[in-house]
Order: sequence, then structure tokens, then C-alpha cells
Amino acid sequence: MNENEKYISRCIELAKNGLGYTAPNPLVGSVIVHNGEIIGEGYHKFFGGNHAEVNAIDSVKDKQKLKESTLFVNLEPCSHYGKTPPCADLIIKMGIPKVVIGNIDPYKEVAGKGIQKLKDAGIEVISGVLEKDCSELNKRFFIFHKKKRPYIILKWAQTIDGFISPESKSNGKPFWITNEISKTLVHKWRTEEQSIIIGTNTAISDDPQLNAREWEGNNPLRIVLDKNLRLPKTLHIFDKTIPTIVFTSKKTQSLNTENLEFVNIDFNKNIVKQICKSLYKKDIQSLIVEGGTMLLQTFIDECIWEEARIFTGNKKFINGVKSPQIKGNIISDDFLGEDNLTILKNKKA
Repeated sequence: MNENEKYISRCIELAKNGLGYTAPNPLVGSVIVHNGEIIGEGYHKFFGGNHAEVNAIDSVKDKQKLKESTLFVNLEPCSHYGKTPPCADLIIKMGIPKVVIGNIDPYKEVAGKGIQKLKDAGIEVISGVLEKDCSELNKRFFIFHKKKRPYIILKWAQTIDGFISPESKSNGKPFWITNEISKTLVHKWRTEEQSIIIGTNTAISDDPQLNAREWEGNNPLRIVLDKNLRLPKTLHIFDKTIPTIVFTSKKTQSLNTENLEFVNIDFNKNIVKQICKSLYKKDIQSLIVEGGTMLLQTFIDECIWEEARIFTGNKKFINGVKSPQIKGNIISDDFLGEDNLTILKNKKA
């Protein structure tokens, strides 16, 4: 690993601290190096807050050193006014002579304009350092801007004999296939993504809260399909404690209340594309598809997904609801106690 790669790698480490807090902005970290020594670091902490470059520059005690320093950042500095002023302007103002960048920003308001502004000011710019690693870091942001839809994560738990749920559930309560370690991990994942969706049958049979009560962080936007508005309003998903969207075939604008929005879609057409289009308009960059089998299989059959996170618990049902059928490239396969967690990547993603 050369010097540029070393410091961009550090930028990636810093940027990860913002996961779950910066969306719809990207994850960005920045490092400032003077004569081989890091004199400043920063990352984008939350949406609407200072960008990574600003925080890194602010952390430098002796600002005169900036005129002899290199600024490293995993994503191209912005060149437009958004929630904050352009970072490219600040870099120019502070007299930083060299900038090393991981990825070019795919957002149309930036997309090379930040780099050009720096070059026009006489700043040396190097880009494309650890490009693949930087792209993986901001996979949600990149998919959102390139494909005009959220980054899709499929998630389910299945038994070793291939069932997602038993034939019948006692007392109407969910039957846990996996252990507490897996449950906690799922709640951690919820804090990292912007939204989570379930189908009508899952809402009725499991009555899930779809929050992140087992892990500190933000709760995702809750989404449920309810074509004919048959879901009981006593379900957790209607408790209005978390912003919730209901996709339905009914015209229901008058039913919208605080933290509860009804959105009309045509269930006779491609519902996956309609859901993705609606979430794109709302600046939702990522979506966990949690169940049930019918909804998961719909996303799979449409080939609209990036990752599938599949838990296999050490239980057998003999009969029940079969788990979804999916093919993909295995990117990891690990054990969490007796549970097996396999993560697939869409071959066509």
C-alpha cells in the first residue's frame, strides 16, 4: 500500500462512523497530511452537518501548515451550495496545494465539477485511489444516483429444512428461528438503513415493531403493503411512534396523519418498480426487504436487489411456508453460534 492508498484507507475508516446518520448524503472521511504527519481528520457526522473536509480543516491547530499540506478524501469535494457551502471553495480559500480523492461523485450537481474547480484554482488533484473500496463504502449512494432507486437488501431467516415460518403459530406470536446474537445483528442493520418493508401477511402473523430497540441508532422508515386496507389498526406498525408508509390500492389521502402516510400504487402492475420510484422521490437511499416469502420472491424475480442476507437457524419445521429461492455470488458465509449467516450479492448488480 502506497502513501496515497494508506491515507485514503484512513478516510474510509473515518467515514464509516457516519453510517446510519448521513443519508441521503454519502459517507465521507478526510485526512490532512503535512510532511508525512496527520495534522487533521474529520468525517461527515450527520445529514445537514459539516462535511468531512470542513471538520478535518477545523481540527488543524496551525492553519498555516495547510498551505504545505495534502488533503485526502474518499469522495470528490462538493462544488455546489446545499445544506452547507461548497467544500471545494474552502479548500481553495485555505490554500491547500494538493488533494487526493477516492471516487468522483456521481451526484449530478458535483460529478467532476468539484475536481475541475480545484484544478482551475491551481491545485494538484489525484483521483481514483482505492476506487473499488471507496465505491463499496458508498454503495447505497452510488446505486441511488445511478439507478434512481434505493439500494435493496433482502433479509430472512430460514430453518435447515428450508422454511421461513411454521404452518401455524401458537398464540399468534412470531416463532424465532434464530438466536439472540442474530436478532441483535438484525437490529444493528436496521440502524444502518433508511427503510424497511414487509408484506400484509407478515404484518398480520408477526405484528413486528420494525424498530431498532436492540441497538443504539436511528429507526428506519417502516413500510407495509396493504392492498385492500385490511390490516388491523391495532398492529405495532400503526402506533405512529416511527414514520410509516402504507402502500395500498385505495385512494386514502384523507387518512394521512402524523407519522403515517398512505401511498396509492397499482397492484396490477409492477409493484417493486412503483415502490422504488416512490422511495427515490422521497430521497430514501436504502431498503431492507424483511418478508414474507411472496414479497421477497417478487424482488428476486424482478432482479431488483443488491444483497441477500440469509440466516439459517438450527431448527426444523417439516411443514410450513417455504423460504424464497435465490441465486447469487456468496460474499461471506459465517456462523453466529448455531446460526449460519450467508450473504449473497446479485450477479447482475
